[in-house]
Amino acid sequence: MTSTTDVTTGSTADLIAHEIAVEQAHVDRVHRELAKATERANSVEADGLARGRTDRVGDVRDEEITGLFERDALVYAAARRRFTIENQYEGLVFGRLDLDSDPREVRHIGRLGVRDDDYEPLVVDWRAPAAAAFYRATPVEPMGVIRRRVLRSRGETVIGVEDDLMVPEAPDDLVVVGDGALMAALTRSRGAQMRDIVATIQRHQDEAIRAPARGITEITGGPGTGKTVVALHRAAYLLYSERRRFENGGILVVGPSAAYTAYIERVLPSLGEESVALRALGDLVDGITATRVDRPEVAAIKGSPRIRRVLGRLVSDDPDDAPREFRAFVAGRAIRIDHPTLRRVRAQVLRGHSHNLATQPARMALRDVAWAQNREGDRVQFHDAWESSMDVDRFMAAWWPQIDPREPLLRLADTEAAYAVSRGVLTQDEAAALARSMAETLEAGAWTVSDVALIDDLLGRLGTVQEATEEDDERGFYDIELLDDVASHGVNEVRLSSDVRPVRTVDGRRVTPADPRERLLHGRIDRPAQYAHVLVDEAQDLSPMQWRMVGLRGRTASWTVVGDAAQASWPDQMEADAARRDAYGRQEVRRFHMDTNYRNAREIFDYARDVILPVVPDADIPQAVRETGVAPYLRELGHDVARAVRDAVDLLLTEVEGSIAVITPLRHAQAIAGIRDLPDRVVVIDPLSTKGLEYDATVIVDPEAIIEESPGGIRVLYVALTRAAHRMVVLTR
Repeated sequence: MTSTTDVTTGSTADLIAHEIAVEQAHVDRVHRELAKATERANSVEADGLARGRTDRVGDVRDEEITGLFERDALVYAAARRRFTIENQYEGLVFGRLDLDSDPREVRHIGRLGVRDDDYEPLVVDWRAPAAAAFYRATPVEPMGVIRRRVLRSRGETVIGVEDDLMVPEAPDDLVVVGDGALMAALTRSRGAQMRDIVATIQRHQDEAIRAPARGITEITGGPGTGKTVVALHRAAYLLYSERRRFENGGILVVGPSAAYTAYIERVLPSLGEESVALRALGDLVDGITATRVDRPEVAAIKGSPRIRRVLGRLVSDDPDDAPREFRAFVAGRAIRIDHPTLRRVRAQVLRGHSHNLATQPARMALRDVAWAQNREGDRVQFHDAWESSMDVDRFMAAWWPQIDPREPLLRLADTEAAYAVSRGVLTQDEAAALARSMAETLEAGAWTVSDVALIDDLLGRLGTVQEATEEDDERGFYDIELLDDVASHGVNEVRLSSDVRPVRTVDGRRVTPADPRERLLHGRIDRPAQYAHVLVDEAQDLSPMQWRMVGLRGRTASWTVVGDAAQASWPDQMEADAARRDAYGRQEVRRFHMDTNYRNAREIFDYARDVILPVVPDADIPQAVRETGVAPYLRELGHDVARAVRDAVDLLLTEVEGSIAVITPLRHAQAIAGIRDLPDRVVVIDPLSTKGLEYDATVIVDPEAIIEESPGGIRVLYVALTRAAHRMVVLTR
């Protein structure tokens, strides 16, 4: 659309400046109201703190307790309101609707609702029904909208406006500026963190955002179609529309990598929401953060449902160094329980209990076996003697210890042990590869992303490690050498549990052990939290074991699931789809498909399309809507990888103002890491970590090597080739 000069005889530039000034005046008024709201919140907080104070020592009257509750409620509410006001980012007011009414109604749209002293709306919250037309109005179905305007701001300053006209001709008194808000937004440079697109959401995206909260909402589409941002806006919308349910229950957002979570972490807070747990697959289990990635063949073993049979055998075996028989005198009787009987008792107890929660049931089961050997005397007296026996205490500490869910997994580092527990489930080569992987984990002292789902499965089988009681302490269940070691290192605070691995702090700081095995077992693993809503991005990459892990956190949740099968890095999609359905349960599934590529210039996406279609002919290919006139640059990698990459980066630095990514396979990472003096806007990243990310320009290093190293082969290369918005350089062998 072109700018019109129907309103005055001034130049187009003058008209635009006038329109910006009009919007600036309104934005200034909004910020003045927010300043007053902040003062009111501060006053309420101060009033709350003044309530319920008492100088009395000892008993407190009921009315004083009530005062304390009132104080806490006031302080919490005031602090929350102040946080909401103070944590609005660039573009608090981002839109305006001019409606076809008499008199003409104007609605400004923003990140939160703001009213003046007379309770008249100055800004409508973007999630409110009154704002829906901002996203859904089209020239075909204008919904009573004459003009939709997007405001571009830097801080509190309006720096530009872009209009979309919804009627054939603008009224004489209405100025229409620019070529359309969406295309203007698409030409802007990418920053280090994902921009929320709340101002330029299109109708089909808005329908997905505002879909009913219940059940499963699947959002599919090819690269650049805005799936991720739509899903994140849906999370913010759910928190707004059903605040009590989702704020109390929480929303879990699961992304593929730490790079991804860092990239999008600003989106939800900038929309006014903070009741969200943002997790990568490698830190979904509390107490573990994993970023290492297994080789594709090992990741395929660890991600397959077959591995659960191996894990089941690991926990059904006797713990390391467990005694093979019980011998003791109890109540004056010689008791002997042989190894086959001990194994039978263990199996019986574990059928109804998880190991770490079954210490007392196991002790009672042994007691019943011991009593059955010789029923002479008083049964109650025998039971009392059994419970107070120090010999039984010592035996139970060795035979039924608390087991950290990570410990059984480390047993697989021994090749013979791996062969034994995987016989009939894995081939010998697969068992050997699994053992090598765990040996590498022991050497590195760091888990892989695939390991996390296995630990979560073992946690479900074993239960959380139980804290030791004062009675345990009195019975001497702690390792004296460990306590001496703690004392010798000047540890100020220690939390003892019956797995005798304390969480250490020195001068108030947590201490990470130097020994690799201790690092792997450091801290405490807790049972998974339950959420009211689960959002999974890049869903096509989740293994069956990872789907199981996510599903355990959303048993009663509604879901939003985002993905594109053509970008999958998990090789067996049928297996993964079955695990996904199990995670969903029996909930209704509704689907939304995005078919417009807003990210990539057409020249870049055409190149990526031609790479994927010969291998994946049914790939979901969206329509790219933007052109730059510049095709991808194809260069030879040559022998000097660093020089080739540096030359490519230097070229792109002259052509784009925003972010540049060098996407490289592992084999070239060290050479590229030696390049000095790269600007801050240039990042070096591996192909898998680019999932869900976008940049102004990319350098694709050695596509053949990316295919060879990646679990998804050419599908992962396709991901890398669709990260750039404006320019791309491909360095081939």
